[in-house]
Amino acid sequence: MQPLFQQCYQEVSATVWQRAQQIRLLICDVDGVFSDGRIYLGNSGEELKAFHTRDGYGIKALRKAGIEVAVITGRHSEIVKYRMQSLTVPYIYQGQEHKQPAFAEVLQKEQLKPEQVAYIGDDLSDWDVMQQIGLSIAVRDAHPYLRLHSHYITTCPGGFGAVREAADLLLMSRNAFHQFKGSST
Repeated sequence: MQPLFQQCYQEVSATVWQRAQQIRLLICDVDGVFSDGRIYLGNSGEELKAFHTRDGYGIKALRKAGIEVAVITGRHSEIVKYRMQSLTVPYIYQGQEHKQPAFAEVLQKEQLKPEQVAYIGDDLSDWDVMQQIGLSIAVRDAHPYLRLHSHYITTCPGGFGAVREAADLLLMSRNAFHQFKGSST
């Protein structure tokens, strides 16, 4: 399936492909990853975010294939809670200025080793966890430091299918790309 991934996105090294095959958990940041990183605030304090439906499909496909999903984000938002619950994401950690404790907790709950985890992020607040795991993924428009030090950089920017691209990498590396036939909700 590596040639299919290359046709859809870009060529990946054999090392990245092998790392992807070992992944059992994908951890995602939210702002700048599931969204484009911008926060829309209304006059009454309401907050709006845009989520891409392809990312939702990717999350559901991962869970169907037996790859668990967690979200660890620095901000707290009811919108994030609602969206992640609609995708049946079991681990939703919000308000995590330091992401290491949430990472340790989900690792323990899932009984996984760090090398079985992939993390997709966009900024330096993600790096503490990303440097410990099996597959670090930076979105195309991530902070330059993250792009320099990640195993894989998506072709899609945050909020525009980057999570789906990461999901496709994990699914294709396991020959599980065509297993899910549901909707993106």
